[in-house]
Amino acid sequence: MSAQPPGSGGPTGEQWELRHGGQRAVVVELGGALRHYEADGRTLLDGFAADAPVTAGRGQLLVPWPNRVGGGRYRFDGRDLQLPLSEPENHNAIHGLLRWTPWRLLDRSADALRVAATLHPQPGYPFLLEVSAGYRLDDDGLEVLVRAVNTGTARAPYGVGQHPYLTVGTDRVDAALLTVPARSRLRTDDAGLPIGEEPVEGTEYDFRTPRPLGAQRLDTAFTGLDRDGDGRAVVRLAHPSGRHGTDVWLGEGTRCVQVYTGDTLAEPERRRGVAVEAMSCPADAFRTGTDLTVLEPGDRHAFRWGLSPWGSAG
Repeated sequence: MSAQPPGSGGPTGEQWELRHGGQRAVVVELGGALRHYEADGRTLLDGFAADAPVTAGRGQLLVPWPNRVGGGRYRFDGRDLQLPLSEPENHNAIHGLLRWTPWRLLDRSADALRVAATLHPQPGYPFLLEVSAGYRLDDDGLEVLVRAVNTGTARAPYGVGQHPYLTVGTDRVDAALLTVPARSRLRTDDAGLPIGEEPVEGTEYDFRTPRPLGAQRLDTAFTGLDRDGDGRAVVRLAHPSGRHGTDVWLGEGTRCVQVYTGDTLAEPERRRGVAVEAMSCPADAFRTGTDLTVLEPGDRHAFRWGLSPWGSAG
């Protein structure tokens, strides 16, 4: 199917639907975000309605950095740069610059599509990138591939992530079973910025074997991910019964994962879903350089993750 011109489509613009077997996903024009995903009648994402605005980063693509940049201020190649403070309450720049930009549809079939956006030079980020996101449904679930190329003439700092909220159909996430195959987590200060790394063993942050979340509050980056033979780390959120759930697999270009239980959100969204955010770098990478990608002119970057539903509610 050929690309369609953008239209009104409500608060998030055009709604592009994908189907494969019993699966259905919806991607929106605004930010190229993933609005909805279901399999065999089960809703797997705590997303948003077609006639509603995006809240709390739901399904959004985080480019050219995920998470936070402290004070929005960083130094790169001898230049002091200041980003807009999009999280003013903590004096941070958060989740990149393309969340509220319309993305254009490049191509589309019944079960796959690609959207793209140009990140033009602007205050705080004087670099030129072309970014695309491909969404594809197959028998195993939903695969997302985000590509970026530096089309400018200067080196550019770069990071990427995505912000889906998982649900297992419970009113609150407390009884859901979480598995995170990570050996370490990043400690943070009151502004959500990393101040150190520590092993999870023997702490309340050890989710290497599945256990209920209970009342635990998480807004935590996990590192030291254990991967399978295909190079994938798999985070699992399961229904309290253990009979069904969703795996978030972290592939090429993913170096850490942020898990957020939504405790700071207002009702009715508070603790309704668990954000499992694949990231190429942790918070504050523009300032610390931790896992930061530097794109030379012409360089490309690929970032791949996906969702795999499993089990049955019956």
